[in-house]
Amino acid sequence: MIKGQHFFIWGPIEIPVIGSEDVFSWGVWVSLSKENFAGALDVWNTEGWEAEKPYFGWLSTELALSSESTTSLKTSAHTRPGGERPFIELEPTDHPLAVEQRAGITQDRIREIAIAVLHPA
Repeated sequence: MIKGQHFFIWGPIEIPVIGSEDVFSWGVWVSLSKENFAGALDVWNTEGWEAEKPYFGWLSTELALSSESTTSLKTSAHTRPGGERPFIELEPTDHPLAVEQRAGITQDRIREIAIAVLHPA
């Protein structure tokens, strides 16, 4: 929470790895409405909180490795059992990150991301 006016949660955007059972994850911040943020806090460590409906939010992390801006993409934050961080689902659009989340990425794409993150130009 920032100055009682902006409300964020952190969670992973999980992307399936093609030809594997693994997933690639981006850790991202998502802004929620004050009401959704309060609702999530109320039930965060409550048994059965994974049954909560997804919380609508706006992606607030710029992932520079995407060919298009990633901020302000529509998201759904899905709760998981045991107080685990919610996973972030992007609205199914033609944005490259949303396409990757639906279709998966290759090991070559993961290497490309790792090189760019670990050895920026």
